[in-house]
Amino acid sequence: MKIEDVLSLVRPHLLTLQPYSSARDEFDQEKNKDFNFTYLDANENPFETGHNRYPDPHQRELKKLIAPIKGVDINQIFLGNGSDEAIDLVIRLFCSERDNILIPAPTYGMYKVSAEINHIHIKTALLDEDFNLTNSFMSNIDMNTKVIFLCSPNNPSGNLLDVQSVLDQFKGIVVVDEAYLDFTTSRGFIKQIDNYPNLIILQTFSKAWGLAGLRLGMAFARPEVISLINKIKPPYNISSATQQLALKAIANADQVKPWINLIKSERERVATELSKLRTVKKVFPSEANFLLVRIEAAQEVYDDLTGDRIVVRDRSTVVRCEDCLRITIGTPDENDRLIAAVKRSL
Repeated sequence: MKIEDVLSLVRPHLLTLQPYSSARDEFDQEKNKDFNFTYLDANENPFETGHNRYPDPHQRELKKLIAPIKGVDINQIFLGNGSDEAIDLVIRLFCSERDNILIPAPTYGMYKVSAEINHIHIKTALLDEDFNLTNSFMSNIDMNTKVIFLCSPNNPSGNLLDVQSVLDQFKGIVVVDEAYLDFTTSRGFIKQIDNYPNLIILQTFSKAWGLAGLRLGMAFARPEVISLINKIKPPYNISSATQQLALKAIANADQVKPWINLIKSERERVATELSKLRTVKKVFPSEANFLLVRIEAAQEVYDDLTGDRIVVRDRSTVVRCEDCLRITIGTPDENDRLIAAVKRSL
């Protein structure tokens, strides 16, 4: 597949769209940062608060640090207000009302919500009982299927999906959401961007980096695709505070790996302890920072845990997740409290 084939999938009027030009687009603040300019171009409050100036709309300094960490070029990076912004922009970029997206079931709910907001039809393909893609997954594609979303590791099941088979067969846009990749042994698919022009990778600072409150998501794709996503994004979608705090976090990146290692070891410990309980029917294998647990009387256990001031996620009403709780891996002390509380609820 060539990049020209990918560009042919874009909604035609967006190819020629003239994006909003902000004051900071017209003046290269980054290039002139060493000079003392008087800024009277953006109708800002002139009194210094630390945040009285608009942020860099292209997050150049932040992207310069992210690029070597991820092994990509700066022009292959989009930064969004959480990965949810990237999900919405991808749908708006490629899908008209006659088009549809394909998602597995169960999976992360925002793919469906974003499609519904944009009035795009959603096709779903049921995963098997172990939450893997079935052999018939690709048979759900029709001539109007523009985008496939694959969360891998998947949410709420925690397992990796067979992304490669989809990439090899589908000629539309493949979005691989790797929000939980840091907790796996997989290298993910970011290195495949040059081989698959139709591939878009989503990652986040919310999980392993511990910055969920900042709402900072990342998308990686070929420069031509990133350029089009940037064209339709809001001009100042990442605040100066978020950019500054993310820069600080990257400067202290050494703390992330120990967090990941502890979460992974705690994931195994919690899975082992829960598996010993007679009412626990199954702890599904997980490559994420959570466990999906099938347990007798899941709703009652959920209520008991809430009574013990422990909040987990009841997924019992989700397809394939009957009687299941999704439990995030916490600190060792938090996990001890969880295990003890589940035992008391039996």
